[in-house]
Amino acid sequence: MSCPDCIKGVVLPGDPTGSMQTDGSYLASGPGTSYKAVVLLTDVFGLAIKNPKIMADEFAKQLECDVWVPDMFDGQPPFRVDQLKLPERQFIYTVIVSLPRLIRSRPAVVQTRIETFLAKIKSEKGYKKIGAVGYCFGGLTCVGVGAARPELLDAVVIAHPGSFSFDLLKTITVPSSWACAEEDGMFSDEKRVQAEAILAGRVGENSVPYELKFYKGTL
Repeated sequence: MSCPDCIKGVVLPGDPTGSMQTDGSYLASGPGTSYKAVVLLTDVFGLAIKNPKIMADEFAKQLECDVWVPDMFDGQPPFRVDQLKLPERQFIYTVIVSLPRLIRSRPAVVQTRIETFLAKIKSEKGYKKIGAVGYCFGGLTCVGVGAARPELLDAVVIAHPGSFSFDLLKTITVPSSWACAEEDGMFSDEKRVQAEAILAGRVGENSVPYELKFYKGTL
């Protein structure tokens, strides 16, 4: 769900150009009427940090479609932005003091919020195609939704996912693309090999499109 690398990031330069919505989500609109959308599922900092907003703006520009960043944590992200630069030795302490927020937004709760959000925008906006890209906490949420509610998504991209049950890979039915770092404490080489073996072992009517891309020199 979270790891020491989660508090080693940086704040991206620039300012968001999209808009906050009444439900707490962020929308980077594509040009004109969009019949497809991407939903960006964040790490444990949620929308409290501007990074996912800036990423959504760039995705909308490059993909020419609406890009949404839902409020995964109901306004209370597990980690605060001021915890971004804490020394690694303080990670355990950071997790302990964040436990109340982590419990309020445990994976099952967040997954339900995202399923509700996806159903809402699909109904209200009339999107024909919706894809999701998830980072860290958002990555494990992609796996969960793709397995439990495949009618809500057409494809998922997963990067540095938090801990999830590999049994979900036996039932996920949406195409998945996995961005795999060379050094990843949460999604190690062993887990990557195990995940690929499960997906590759699904053949015939049980098969599902997937790819795992390995990025050397990344963490």
